[in-house]
Amino acid sequence: MPPTATPSLVEFRNLTFGYTERVVLHDVSLCIPRGKVTALIGPMGGGKTTTLRLMGGQSRAWSGQMLFDGQDIGPMDQQQIYAVRRRMGMLYQFGALFADMSVFENVAFPLREHTDLPDALIRDIVLMKLNAVGLRNARELMPSEVSGGMAKRIGIARAIALDPELVMYDEPFSGLDPISLRVAANLIRELNDSMGLTSIFVSHELKTTLEIADHVIILDSGKVAFEGTVQEVRASEDPLVFQYVNERPDGPVHFHYPAVTIEQDFGIAIQPAP
Repeated sequence: MPPTATPSLVEFRNLTFGYTERVVLHDVSLCIPRGKVTALIGPMGGGKTTTLRLMGGQSRAWSGQMLFDGQDIGPMDQQQIYAVRRRMGMLYQFGALFADMSVFENVAFPLREHTDLPDALIRDIVLMKLNAVGLRNARELMPSEVSGGMAKRIGIARAIALDPELVMYDEPFSGLDPISLRVAANLIRELNDSMGLTSIFVSHELKTTLEIADHVIILDSGKVAFEGTVQEVRASEDPLVFQYVNERPDGPVHFHYPAVTIEQDFGIAIQPAP
């Protein structure tokens, strides 16, 4: 019997994970609500991309749980993980298109890999997905022939090819001009609503992020510094959240790298100004 639907499609429960001996996420608990667009933001090095890797089963928690639709993916074998990933789509930071495949074949790849659909049906699905991102007539082009903004849109078309329940976007706005950025942002919002998706994206483009998100999670130093609505994050008086949302250059995230005082470093006494 399938698990009972929960308000959250993805949930971390007291999850700890790192690389070799370095802890990246420490005792993290968070929820990704169904049907919403969640923004995963925060200072660089806070564990945002690692969080996406754990959601996709590319990495396994050291301790705690990563639940997808109520099921812990930690103990799953490769076949079970493969089945879960079929319910997910992913846009990688730089598109990650296959350079030797046409636009059409890039979008068709997950359909050929995960289904036994006939070529005629695959063609129709690919053209529908490309049409959804405004690139139906670019299907015969090669990745080397498209712009960075188009590559991101092709990546989005591939991410939704299997009609997933969850779509993850890693830095979908990086390297884009203002027009391409707005197109990508609108697509994330519109596809989420029209297809009934659950979306999560990592971004440092704060203005655009807060315009399209329903739910916000701020990670800092491997911990959840904030989780709530856009209105709540804007109103937060937490020093780190306030610094980040208001783009202040100094605060809990310091401008100066930790060091001894200037007096100690230079061996001098600095007199206060008169």
